[in-house]
Amino acid sequence: MTSVLERINVGRATFSVEFMPPRDDADEQILWRSIRELEGLDPAFVSVTYGAGGSRRDRTIRTTGRVARETTLVPMAHLTAVDHSVAELRNVIGWYAAVGVHNVLALRGDPPGNPMGEWVKHPQGLSYAEDLVRLVRELGDFCVGVAAFPYGHPRCPDVEMDADRLVQKFRAGADFAVGQLCYSAEDFLRLRDRVAAKGGNAPILPGVMPLTTPKMLSKTVELSGAPVPPHIAGRLEPLTDDPKAFRAEGIDVVTEMCQELLAEGVDVLHFYTFNRAKATKEVLGRLGLMPSRTA
Repeated sequence: MTSVLERINVGRATFSVEFMPPRDDADEQILWRSIRELEGLDPAFVSVTYGAGGSRRDRTIRTTGRVARETTLVPMAHLTAVDHSVAELRNVIGWYAAVGVHNVLALRGDPPGNPMGEWVKHPQGLSYAEDLVRLVRELGDFCVGVAAFPYGHPRCPDVEMDADRLVQKFRAGADFAVGQLCYSAEDFLRLRDRVAAKGGNAPILPGVMPLTTPKMLSKTVELSGAPVPPHIAGRLEPLTDDPKAFRAEGIDVVTEMCQELLAEGVDVLHFYTFNRAKATKEVLGRLGLMPSRTA
């Protein structure tokens, strides 16, 4: 078993990628084309999300197992407490272990249908991500990751309390954290400093997404929970009617942020790909993170 910790603690800059479960067979073909393209770049690991509100979880489980069986990649499975009893969670965790998946991202998850809606616990389920971390730990030799929020979780009163909760997840047994999307290196580095000041010393990976279209910029706002900073909006918003110029500037913005993060000692960049490889490869090429045979 290769753990995510082994793959990210290699003494040099590297990257990981995240995919979404396919909605249908056509989506599945697009996804696997991207997986094969990125496989040759040797990412530290690949993760497959559960889908919004726990939707498409069956395809998530199937896709993660297929990555484990049919590729050289190290897969990390997402797992949420949404609409799951503890018994069901135990079954999913056992299935992951059976197909050779021993890295799990443990998330409470968003309410189905409305990510900003009221969280309702399953009657026989769990309430918090740290409870899920403990459950995964109890059930086998797993490497466990959790989510981190540079702008604070939307349901958390402030970023200090949010940092406290991340430290609690580390103390419950989490080995590392993957950050939600951020717009600037400074936003992520502030999170890292807050957590370190509270005694959290596990690795935290910044979440990065190439801004190739206005739609992707809007998606970043949705996923990060924070508005676009004025200095970035000033660069991108004037270009919304020029797709080619917007894409070029968006790639520049993200590349510059990644360069700052690497300069500040961040070792791993986690790319949200939306199942497309091209833009991620462009950023990796500019950062010098492509293997020499493919650069």
